[in-house]
This record gives sequence, structure tokens and C-alpha cells, in this order.
Amino acid sequence: MDLSEGMAGWTDWDGAAFMVGRALGIFGRSETFIQVKWVFWTDGPVGNALHEVLLQLVAAGVLERREEPDEQFRWIGP
Repeated sequence: MDLSEGMAGWTDWDGAAFMVGRALGIFGRSETFIQVKWVFWTDGPVGNALHEVLLQLVAAGVLERREEPDEQFRWIGP
């Protein structure tokens, strides 16, 4: 599944960051979100960088972001 399919609907930021990390090869196909959720729920370089990627994709017009009810992203494409 690519990002456009995985993020077709609103996705919480940590799930979206996980998908980006998987697309970049940071997380393997066999790894689940539950196994690596600590990456996003702690203040660390990988989780912070993946969140920044999401924000940059918003700035580039590829993703849309909303802050309510929680920070979420969805694909809008180029």
C-alpha cells in the first residue's frame, strides 16, 4: 500500500508518521505500529523527523492537516 492509499482518509499523526517511515524503509513490512509506537510517543530524533516530513508534505501541498479532534493528516496529492 502506498501513502496515497493508506492516507486517503484522515489519519492520526502517529499513524501517518508510521506509514511514512514504512515507505522510507525505516520500519519493515513485518513491524506493526504497536511494536514501534514508542518512536512517536517519545521525544526522539526519528519520531520528530517523521513528524517534520508530514509538515513539509503539507507545505508542499501533498497532504492536508487538521488539529481537531486530534492532529491528523490525509492525502490530497500533487
